[in-house]
Amino acid sequence: MACLAEGCADSECGVSGPTRLESFCFGCELSSKVPFYTFQVDEEEGEEEENVEHFLELRTVCLGDGVKDENNVVEVTALNHQGKKVSVPVANLHLSCMPMVSLGDFELRAPVTFRLKSGSGPVCISGLHLIAYSDPAESDLSDEEHEDDCEEEIVPIKPAKKKLGKE
Repeated sequence: MACLAEGCADSECGVSGPTRLESFCFGCELSSKVPFYTFQVDEEEGEEEENVEHFLELRTVCLGDGVKDENNVVEVTALNHQGKKVSVPVANLHLSCMPMVSLGDFELRAPVTFRLKSGSGPVCISGLHLIAYSDPAESDLSDEEHEDDCEEEIVPIKPAKKKLGKE
């Protein structure tokens, strides 16, 4: 998630120009009673703020209290780089051999749907809801101007002079 740091202008992130980043705790639980959960942004909020992007950074998927001795497979559905929906299994959990999986910084752009593909759960998913605010007035800088702003002046280092004299 390094590219959403303050002042980033990396177009690969989907956010252009300097950005401000806010993060909030995210969590949901999947079970046989609630087999899927969709993380999405309110449409009203998205329309009001054009320069806002919402991301979900997944951290862990683990079995909850009272889970049965069975495999629990969690599948994630999100948009790929072409804007098409893609479904991918991200965890295959079992109480005796793998009760938890760490996903590192697995980042997805909203909307994201989690589904308990097999098993009865409960399976707990945790991570961060990241909101990136870009400043459109600052994004008008050309790449060269941005690079000039970011570069530090390099000053050549001169070797130290030896002092000759009596002590």
